[in-house]
Amino acid sequence: MATVKKNPVKFPDGDAGPMQQVVIANRLTDGVVVFLGRDRQWVTYLKDCPPAETPEEAETLLAMGVEAENNQEIVGPELIEVQDQNGTLAPIKMREAMRARGPSIRTDLGKQAGN
Repeated sequence: MATVKKNPVKFPDGDAGPMQQVVIANRLTDGVVVFLGRDRQWVTYLKDCPPAETPEEAETLLAMGVEAENNQEIVGPELIEVQDQNGTLAPIKMREAMRARGPSIRTDLGKQAGN
């Protein structure tokens, strides 16, 4: 049974302000990458989920993810950092950006192909 890790949320200091975060996981039924969206629904597109603006909000979102994992809806919930890029949320780290888009070897499959 998964538990919420103590202090998993890290926000940078300085004038840039806090980093926005969302919960990413994999759907247990088919392995598709999902994000914790509005109304505690798991959505397949990052654009459909509100990011946490504070460490407290991020902790709450992660706790919801852990609860969903305990209910065997998803597996591997974790917080990822996102940023606004021309009005669209995008993961900061390459690994998470690749997970969000879909397979990198076949661009005719996955979300980048509109599937």
